[in-house]
Amino acid sequence: MKNKPEKLKKTLSGMKSVLIAYSGGVDSTFLVKAAYDVLGGKAVAITAVSELYPEEDLKRAVRDAKKIGIKHIIIKTKEMKNRNFTDNSPSRCYFCKKELFEVLSVEAAKRKLNYVLLGATGDDEKDYRPGMKAAEEYGVRSPLKEAGLFKKDIRLLSKKMKLSTAGLPASPCLASRFPYGHRITGKDIKKVAAAEKYLRGLGLVEFRVRHYDSTARIEVHGKDRNLILKNSGKIVNYLKKTGYTYVSLDLEGFRSGSMNEVLNRVK
Repeated sequence: MKNKPEKLKKTLSGMKSVLIAYSGGVDSTFLVKAAYDVLGGKAVAITAVSELYPEEDLKRAVRDAKKIGIKHIIIKTKEMKNRNFTDNSPSRCYFCKKELFEVLSVEAAKRKLNYVLLGATGDDEKDYRPGMKAAEEYGVRSPLKEAGLFKKDIRLLSKKMKLSTAGLPASPCLASRFPYGHRITGKDIKKVAAAEKYLRGLGLVEFRVRHYDSTARIEVHGKDRNLILKNSGKIVNYLKKTGYTYVSLDLEGFRSGSMNEVLNRVK
C-alpha cells in the first residue's frame, strides 16, 4: 500500500481545484482530509441533505469538516420528488446520483473548481453500483479508486491521521432498506429512520432494518443477536408504534447490500 497515498497526492495535486461529494462517512472524510492537505482552499466539501440520510450523518460531517478546516457547503436535494427514484427499480441509485452530480457540476462551475470528486474505492467494483454510471456521464472523478485504495487501506490511513471516522460502519441512504419494486414514500422512510435510531440507542452499531410493507426485517451480526433477544419485547413494542405489524430477525445476519441478492439470483 505504500505507494498508494503518494499516487493519491499526485492525482489531487494535478487537479488544481476540486469539489468533493462529502457524506461524512469513512471514504469521503478521508478524501476531504487528503484533498485539503494537498490543495488547501482550492478544495471544497459539499454535503447533500435529504430525509434519506440520518441526522447523525450530517452532524458528524459538519463537525469533522470544521476540524479538518475545509470550506463546507450544505445543499438540499429532492430525490423523493423524482418518480424514477421513488419507483425503486434496480436503477434507483442511477437516478439519484444523476440528479446529485448535475447539481454538483453546476456548483463546481460556479465556484470555478476543476473537478467534482466522489469517495468511491476499489471495493465499489465488487457490488452493484448503478450510480457509478452517472458519475462517468458527468465526468466525476474517484481518486481513491484511481490510486488503488480499498476500504481496508482507507481505514488504516484514517487511523494514522486520527480521523474519527476510521472505525465507522458504512451508512448507505435509507432507500437501500427497501426491496426493489417497492415504492419509496416519505412516510416509510420515517418509519425506517425511527426504527434504526431506536436500535442504535440500544447499543447496536452495524445493522439494518429492511422494510417490507408491514414487516421490519432486522439484520445484525451474530454477536449482537443476544442484545436483540434480550430487548425483544421493547423492540417489538417500539417498532409497532412506528407502524410495523410484524418484526423479524434475519437468521443469516447482517450483510451489506443484501437487497441486491435478488439481482444475483436473477442472473
